Amino acid sequence: MSRPHLVLFDLDHTLLPLDSDYEWGEFTIGLGWCDATEFKRRNAEYFAHYRAGTLDIHDYVRFATQAIREQGPLKAQAAHAQFMREVIEPALQPQALALVQQHRDAGHQVVIVTATNDFVTGPIAHRFGVQELIAVQLARDPHGGVTGEIVGTPSVREGKVVRMNEWLAARSLTWADVETTFYSDSMNDVALLEKVTHPVATNPDAKLRALAQARNWRTLDLFSPSP
Repeated sequence: MSRPHLVLFDLDHTLLPLDSDYEWGEFTIGLGWCDATEFKRRNAEYFAHYRAGTLDIHDYVRFATQAIREQGPLKAQAAHAQFMREVIEPALQPQALALVQQHRDAGHQVVIVTATNDFVTGPIAHRFGVQELIAVQLARDPHGGVTGEIVGTPSVREGKVVRMNEWLAARSLTWADVETTFYSDSMNDVALLEKVTHPVATNPDAKLRALAQARNWRTLDLFSPSP
């Protein structure tokens, strides 16, 4: 019998032509939830560290969740619904939606594996029709409020492999039991790209495009290549 096929997708700049975490921060500025000048400066700084692979994820999550911690879970959820309507929906690319649906129609198990937190990405994964989401898991208090801390291993860089190992083990599976494909745009995801059966450099940045060519990995441009 053939092995079941597990298809993994990064989210930001892979299925979306933007960074949902960064855009959520910009959105909260528009709501007046934080000081525009200082937040923009720090948000851009953290984003540059992420692109360079030097992000302190724990420090970043405390910064990125400050506004929703202050506003509380009900206001945060209402704001996220507005964010979905005004920012995410207009950015959705039909070819990205079609790619996910193509794998689902083929009977593949689809999982989104992202370095962005589960508050931001949960509704986005649902919009793509994906039930299985591996994201940075935010700790919550007994009332559902975000605390600013992270539960378990952050799904960042090599952490994505750790979280996938846990996901497989929870289903009594190993990597040898499944055929795997992973779509990603970023050099941050090289560890997981190296782990899967079929790595796909998707809308890759220049460094990942060069690596994919050197290693004979498939390259896919769903939309304009990343700068």
